[in-house]
Amino acid sequence: MKLLNIPTVLTIILSLTMVKAQKIDKQSVEASMVKAMEWQEQHPIFTSAPTDWTNGAYYVGVSKAHEATNNPIFSAALKTMGYRNHWKPWKRFYHADDIIISYSYLYVNEIRKGMVDLEPTEQFILDHLYKPHPWREGVEGKDQKILWWWCDALFMAPPVLTAYAKLTGEDRYLDEMHKLYMETYDLLYDKEEHLFARDIRFLWTGSPDDLKEKNGKKIFWSRGNGWVLGGLALVLEDMPEDYEHREFYVNLYKEMAQKIKEVQHADGLWRTSLLSPESYDHGEVSGSGFYTFALAWGVNQGLLNAKEYVPVVKKAWTALQKCQKENGMVGWVQDIGASPEPASADSWQNFGTGAFLLAGSEILKMDK
Repeated sequence: MKLLNIPTVLTIILSLTMVKAQKIDKQSVEASMVKAMEWQEQHPIFTSAPTDWTNGAYYVGVSKAHEATNNPIFSAALKTMGYRNHWKPWKRFYHADDIIISYSYLYVNEIRKGMVDLEPTEQFILDHLYKPHPWREGVEGKDQKILWWWCDALFMAPPVLTAYAKLTGEDRYLDEMHKLYMETYDLLYDKEEHLFARDIRFLWTGSPDDLKEKNGKKIFWSRGNGWVLGGLALVLEDMPEDYEHREFYVNLYKEMAQKIKEVQHADGLWRTSLLSPESYDHGEVSGSGFYTFALAWGVNQGLLNAKEYVPVVKKAWTALQKCQKENGMVGWVQDIGASPEPASADSWQNFGTGAFLLAGSEILKMDK
């Protein structure tokens, strides 16, 4: 029997130690997620109604948390919320924000057949896609040039439409989604930077009046692009592999993922202004949470190179956990807005908790 020399043995021990150190403590991850949800449930908040986009984004996170853990605490929260809301979206049929709550309804329908009344969701979708409204043609002198005129909309409606198409087996919903998605892409996507302007205020035309950061660079909002990249992951998860336009979404996802990886800060989090991190030199959790979720999802799906992206994702999750207080509250969340603004250790929102839960749900799937 050949004996290994001491340097070789030390090398092997060091390698095994490094592998062990890279492993994710999944009990810790799930415990953090449970604490975050419990705190959020005890501190309900919304802007307009319990069915608005803030709660909708939060409960997307709760849905994915249950999917990843099968922990009944998450499903109980979803069912309670659904019954309380009578399984209804909010009231503005033309507004993408008001349908995202239905993502969680569709998820509950998957895990408990017969529990959910899907009729309000079905009616909203039909009205949203086909009923006339000025936003569809564009409002003169306003940002509303198309139905989905702000980049956040790409998180709010497309994942619901894709999930509904999967449920019904009807590609017509995917086709309508793709048509509207392309309108937003053509209007707001910067093909040089591989990022989305939040809305037409931030488009560059070459004019001296174009909005820009103090460093002279274009303004790209972290959470705005987090909405898009997180939404892409949700869309691709439910979109059939053979759907004719799937390659467009895969390519867009990979382009944006590469850019987001490049602008991650050394501490693991992203700044609210992606190309001007010095504007607000601190991490922000809602955008960072969506990026962590989306990048981890890409690794888990084999769309992103694990060697290249796993360190990015693990560093991000470690940083996110540091933003959670002992009582479960997730801080450092930029308040409701439509452009880069600061955050603090005590600033929180339900959609920030949702982003945290989304990130944890994919972190739990790593190292399998």
